[in-house]
Amino acid sequence: MEESIVLGVAVVIFAVLIISKGVKIVSQADLYVIERLGKFHKELDGGFHIIIPIIDKVRAVLTSREQLVDIEKQAVITKDNVNISIDGIVFCKVEDASMATYNVMNFKYAIANLAMTTLRAEIGAMVLDDTLSNRETLNAKLQSELGSAATNWGIKVTRVEIADISVPPSIEKAMNMQMEAEREKRAIQTKAEAQKEAQIREAEAFKQSEILKAEAIERMADAKKYEQEKIAAGQQEAINLINEAMMKNEKAAEFLLAKDRVAAFKALAESSSTNKMILPYDVTQMIGSTSVLGDAFFKGISDTKVNNA
Repeated sequence: MEESIVLGVAVVIFAVLIISKGVKIVSQADLYVIERLGKFHKELDGGFHIIIPIIDKVRAVLTSREQLVDIEKQAVITKDNVNISIDGIVFCKVEDASMATYNVMNFKYAIANLAMTTLRAEIGAMVLDDTLSNRETLNAKLQSELGSAATNWGIKVTRVEIADISVPPSIEKAMNMQMEAEREKRAIQTKAEAQKEAQIREAEAFKQSEILKAEAIERMADAKKYEQEKIAAGQQEAINLINEAMMKNEKAAEFLLAKDRVAAFKALAESSSTNKMILPYDVTQMIGSTSVLGDAFFKGISDTKVNNA
């Protein structure tokens, strides 16, 4: 009886162990590679799964998250024979767990070594200045080369970044001197361009000023000409009107003369000068007649004396 109880407990324990071996709960970011009798069977992703114990087993556990592969610092020679040190980082993720398990021993190690050899080849085809200034181009080339090779391993290379490029101290000093010389050259060129631009703008301003002056003189001359033409036209119109009035009325001229005399006497009367004397028109006529008679009388006397002599 006791032996049967022990046997039953052993069977239960064995059954529990078998069941526990057959139940697999896979995390969301993990990938399980399952082999059946030593051959790839299937790939398990996140969730609850059941496999056949003993017959099926987990060959590898991978992650579907993005991973970093470090490119160790190494010495490379550029196209212009400059020895530099360079390192970087490769970002990748597993897309096919079975290929990453069976097509390569260690995909991280393989990617790191492939990145180092590819980096040497790319740097060897570039001069130092291009290497330092065209990191984006270098990153793109490395990603393309690594991506095509990693596809056979079920790996996707998402990004490649060159972390650091170190040059020898002597080369760095020479580069600093060259950069300083280039800055001075650009400063001189910028100053010369500024002076040239200033002179051009000054000449353009003077030109515009002279053009505006000439236009102003021309407009003033046109205005003066227009004014004189209008004045002449007004005078001509006035003369025509006076002529028409005189033809219609003989006393129109006397009216105009009288009007002018009245205006003149008014201006004379309003003057503050004390050296003036105003006489009626009739008196002035009489004075004028008297002066004419006097001149004639004295002229006759002088002629008589001449004849007697």
